[in-house]
Amino acid sequence: MFLIVQNDPNCPAGMLHQVLDAARVPFRTVCAFAGDPIPDPAGLTAAVVLGGEMGAHDTERHPHLSRVVAFMREAVAAGLPLLGICLGGQLLSHACGGTVSSPSPHGERGIHRVDLNAAGAADPLFAGVTNPFVTFQLHNDSFTTPPGATLLASSPACPAQAFRLPGRIYGVQFHPEVDRSIVDLWDGFFTPRADHLSGFIAAEETFNTASRTILANFVSLSLSPAQP
Repeated sequence: MFLIVQNDPNCPAGMLHQVLDAARVPFRTVCAFAGDPIPDPAGLTAAVVLGGEMGAHDTERHPHLSRVVAFMREAVAAGLPLLGICLGGQLLSHACGGTVSSPSPHGERGIHRVDLNAAGAADPLFAGVTNPFVTFQLHNDSFTTPPGATLLASSPACPAQAFRLPGRIYGVQFHPEVDRSIVDLWDGFFTPRADHLSGFIAAEETFNTASRTILANFVSLSLSPAQP
């Protein structure tokens, strides 16, 4: 079973559902923000932890984050394939000894370029992805690469965009899962209303190509036998 952990009612899995359906991979979503129990990693094939408007340290206002961090620590210890997206990547960094800055000087909004370093270009998560690639960003906070992890990507504004921990455990700062409806929803949370959607639509074909490839690569890695 492929698990999706949703941290925020307004941050759904978007394109990830399509990728999992195309691969015929059974999945379930737990709404951690609503108090859904998070299953034991031992019974899972892989997990994706999604983003949210809250910060990684906002456990007083959002107590479910403590449960998500505990789950991620258990998943890492068990060697479960894991992908943390935006807040999910920040929670993974925090869970593994990295630093999450809130607010950060490295915030980004809208369509931006991400650059793979040599390790990223050789990593199977980014196989078939052009370098640099175009993706969508919406974050005020940022993470550092935690101890024992390998930095895979950066952007002109944000020095840590993706990292890998030993095994198939990844954190990314960008949003490969979003689609038009999600970006349109998020634009409505700004006052006055933002317009990230027009830039997204202009770059949508390029964005979709890179994002589907990254998500499909993670699903494929998750289903492959673990490498020694």
